Amino acid sequence: MGSKLGRLDIHFGDNLDILQGFDDGCFDLIYIDPPFNTGKRQAKTQLKTVQDDEAGDRTGFKGRRYRTTALGSRSFADAFDDFLSFIEPRLAQAHRLLKPDGSFFFHIDFREVHYCKVLIDQIFGRRSFMNEIIWAYDFGGRSKKKWSAKHDNLLWYVRDPKNYTFNFEAMDRIPYMAPGLVGKEKARRGKTPTDTWWHTIVPTNGKEKTGYPTQKPMGVLDRIIKVHSKPGDKILDFFAGSGTIGECAVRHGRHATLVDNNPEAIRVMQKRLDFAGPRLHQAP
Repeated sequence: MGSKLGRLDIHFGDNLDILQGFDDGCFDLIYIDPPFNTGKRQAKTQLKTVQDDEAGDRTGFKGRRYRTTALGSRSFADAFDDFLSFIEPRLAQAHRLLKPDGSFFFHIDFREVHYCKVLIDQIFGRRSFMNEIIWAYDFGGRSKKKWSAKHDNLLWYVRDPKNYTFNFEAMDRIPYMAPGLVGKEKARRGKTPTDTWWHTIVPTNGKEKTGYPTQKPMGVLDRIIKVHSKPGDKILDFFAGSGTIGECAVRHGRHATLVDNNPEAIRVMQKRLDFAGPRLHQAP
């Protein structure tokens, strides 16, 4: 990651009101991960496990027993009567706020992606649609009634399909599935990713873990930051949640603006991003 940190601003309040206060064309890259409209309350309970052969309620490696203790939970409502009406004015603001060579990433899942793509096509123009990226992972339960959903969708749009940032050389490489077929040099260098990204979710006991529901892994968002922006660029996420895009941005020398109206999200971001000295702006 870059040695010089970028600046960081956190805004607490309704994102539509806050977005309307920004100047036209002031961001180089906008990424949003809005609620997926599952109709459920998203919740994450943090657990602490202690080895306890007598009263353990979980079995771990080599049959060892562990006792779990709940440390607390975080949650937010993920249900809208009309998701498209909710998201449309915010998408219009994203289009207004992008620089002429800027990119917009919309992170969603299978429930709403088809409707949202038609809507974004109308706002950005179909020619401005560049890719649908599939983030695939292999974690969680399996359905016995249908094919289990194990992917998210990222829609990439640009303001100008003839002028946008795409740093091919900054792209991370991935191993060849059959390295013996491509020669030692190619195998050593690895290959560039396609529009299907295989990456695990945030590990339960990983250093990244904040305990915030729907937290996304830095590996996925690092790729977006490095390829679709340059050092010194301004990045916006107005459904910031746990602040992953902010951490990726500032660690790579970009300047991040994060917006959320959930007090718990603000607390998580402030704690997580304390190293970057964030400035907190509260809506009146």
